[in-house]
Amino acid sequence: MAGVLSSIVLTGLWIVWKMLCKIPFFVRRYFNRGFEFDIPSDDKVIYLTFDDGPVPEVTPMVLELLERFDAKATFFCVGDNIKKHPDCFRLVVDKGHSVGNHTMHHLKGSAVGFDKYLSDVEDCNKLCGSKLFRPPYGKITRKQFKELKQRGFRIILWTVVSFDYSKKISRKTCLNNSLKLQSGDILLFHDSIKARSNMLYALEGVLKHYSAKGFRFLPIM
Repeated sequence: MAGVLSSIVLTGLWIVWKMLCKIPFFVRRYFNRGFEFDIPSDDKVIYLTFDDGPVPEVTPMVLELLERFDAKATFFCVGDNIKKHPDCFRLVVDKGHSVGNHTMHHLKGSAVGFDKYLSDVEDCNKLCGSKLFRPPYGKITRKQFKELKQRGFRIILWTVVSFDYSKKISRKTCLNNSLKLQSGDILLFHDSIKARSNMLYALEGVLKHYSAKGFRFLPIM
């Protein structure tokens, strides 16, 4: 019964996230046992994160933009992309950014079996060597979640999602989605070809806006 109830609540969270680009505070606090939606801080700090890379057509452009603003970020990498583009992955690390695990094949936890999902996570971990984990699509079953926590993974979600991957929104809307940040918030972008146009426009806008307000951009450690 508890497992069914948890699934219903998580489904509700998914619906809220799809409706709102910022997950409400009360939702984040309700689920803060194990999930990290933000990293509370008294300092003016923002955590930029990028999913689905590394991609040589996009990731180096992100790194160049971050460097212009002396910003650091966290890249949740798909293991298969690390395998295909090792030099691009090494560039992320060499530039001083954090890396995290986004499974080997970008699997949706609710759509695959327990053993297959955990094996895919561990295969990616062999390449990225990180205990930071973000489930693709933000979807993970309670059993998968509990096992990953027991294995020492930190489950990093987000406070604000830019929806940069959506073809239904303009670059300006993507930027507006991203300008809802407070200190300690985690912003979700994608360093993918599909998201490139919206993401680069919004990323530059975020860096300019919050740098002018005295914020720093730090990697999740």
